[in-house]
Amino acid sequence: MKSLNEDLKTGQFSQIYLLCGDEGYLKKQYKERLAKAMVPEGDTMNYTYFEGKNTNPKEVVDLAETLPFFAETRLIVLENTGFFKNASPELADYVKDMPESTHMIFVEEELDKRGKLYKAVKAKGRIVELKRQDERTLVRWILQLAKQEKKQMSEPAARFLLEKSGDDMENILREMEKLFCYCMFRDKITEEDIEEICTTRITNHIFDMVDAVASREQKKALDYYYDLLALKEPPMRILYLMTRQFRILMEVKELERLGLPPKELAYKVGIMPFLVGKYRAQARAFSAKELRSIVEAGVETEENVKTGKMQDVLSVELFIVKYSARKDG
Repeated sequence: MKSLNEDLKTGQFSQIYLLCGDEGYLKKQYKERLAKAMVPEGDTMNYTYFEGKNTNPKEVVDLAETLPFFAETRLIVLENTGFFKNASPELADYVKDMPESTHMIFVEEELDKRGKLYKAVKAKGRIVELKRQDERTLVRWILQLAKQEKKQMSEPAARFLLEKSGDDMENILREMEKLFCYCMFRDKITEEDIEEICTTRITNHIFDMVDAVASREQKKALDYYYDLLALKEPPMRILYLMTRQFRILMEVKELERLGLPPKELAYKVGIMPFLVGKYRAQARAFSAKELRSIVEAGVETEENVKTGKMQDVLSVELFIVKYSARKDG
């Protein structure tokens, strides 16, 4: 990302960019910033946008061969075409020697780094992986958004928003826009405002449900399940997320046993560092053997529903009942 910002600052651009990674907001932002810097806004003669897996490589090549109209640069933006997942040898061979006046920006979700096109782009241009940002960066960004709207917001409030909404920047931005409207006539955004107006992501409900299972609060665990069903969440998605949560706890327990520091543990498991304490506490409620047994039971339950042996709503209910039951003695 540093090299990309340097290109934007100097105006010295690579002929091809591949923007990839799981942070959609940053991909969108950099795609738009690069396009605006390379081709004047509104220049429809020299800017072309392709999207989707029906994009024809031959059409792209034909257009790339066309000289720009009264300008120095022709820009072609291609988004989620699947060219980097499904081999596109024609385009891979072409980009090696395409006209200097043609520039391309690829924005992709699916990649095969062994593919010809990926290697060709790596040799000819710049590949930028835009990943989910860490807690510190996101807190700084949230506070900056608040400042732009002339709102006061504390760091604890920003962290509370992250805990509630997750680390997806597009989702955070939507929640911030809701907060700005909600606090329109006030100059401060508080944790109470966030609790009142922001949407709690489903994974938070799942975390609370697993917490209830861990503390053997069966009624509470089932109440969370019925709440999710009332919100029209499919039983199989709830089961998947529960099983995933127990799998994360299994990994956390093992990595803690190996003595990994919190930051490294968070990176390996794929959770935000400030949540490590909560996950560790939850994992301690189970033995490693129990966690493995629960994960295997989740997979088995899903299989039973898929093969018609069990009904979906009831199967998840029985899963919760079994593992939230109080232990004898």
